[in-house]
Amino acid sequence: MIPTENDTQEINAIKKIASVKVRPIVNDTEGELAVRAVRQAVDAEARHEGAGNLDLPQSFKEKRGVFVTLSTYPSHDLRGCIGYPEPVYSLGSALLMAAQAACHDPRFLPLGSEELDHIVVEMSILTRPTEIKCTDRRKLTELVNVGEDGLIVEMGPFRGLLLPQVPIEWGWDAETFLGQTCLKAGLSPDTWLDKKAKFCKFQAEIFAEEEPRGRVARKTLK
Repeated sequence: MIPTENDTQEINAIKKIASVKVRPIVNDTEGELAVRAVRQAVDAEARHEGAGNLDLPQSFKEKRGVFVTLSTYPSHDLRGCIGYPEPVYSLGSALLMAAQAACHDPRFLPLGSEELDHIVVEMSILTRPTEIKCTDRRKLTELVNVGEDGLIVEMGPFRGLLLPQVPIEWGWDAETFLGQTCLKAGLSPDTWLDKKAKFCKFQAEIFAEEEPRGRVARKTLK
């Protein structure tokens, strides 16, 4: 079928939106400080201690969405992942709460102090989610940049979120990523074709320990 002028305009608009790059949220020094703070909070929570004073700069008072991911080392199996996608709390507060909550991810047993030397901490700072608007739902895949975007789907009482690192870890293309986000929400994988399903995307800056309490590095997904 030959594309109409409207089709061409929509495709060009999609490509323009998809090519937009996001300015860095934090620099490498701030990213390392954030991961060290998360590690301090995780260690304290697993030991049933107070987190103490998290020595963070003034910039961490800005409201940000964050996620904290705990993985076993060296196998890198998921051990906990909790976060706040919307910028409701200051970055410092969100990091502390997400770190504590990740130790009690309901999918797993609570993190024990004996595990602390065998996990690595990863921290994702999120941009504000923005709705993906597309008249032809089949073109939604062209608005998703695998390796850059995270996804949120909402439909009625159902809601699901996947971080941008997830499709890279599993080798998914954009269509699979959309379907898996629907599954995360408890919906069928083809729900992304339904216009009643609202999709938002966001980006994240990711920093992680390379080994337990070891060097912290920015993660590049592509």
